[in-house]
Amino acid sequence: MDNHVVRVREERGWSQKRLADELGVSRQTVISIEKGRYDPSLPLAFRLAAVFECRIEDLFVPGSDEA
Repeated sequence: MDNHVVRVREERGWSQKRLADELGVSRQTVISIEKGRYDPSLPLAFRLAAVFECRIEDLFVPGSDEA
């Protein structure tokens, strides 16, 4: 799944650590999400949308790797 987490985070001027702290996860989790190595659980995706004050659909889009 493709995502826009890096773009949205950088638009806000947030570091990966700041986002991790806002979400209650490790910085490594944020890095993995941003690089597309880890698709967040639905509750975590909702938390991401909430901290960025947007819809989940604004952050995550189906990629070509989905069947």
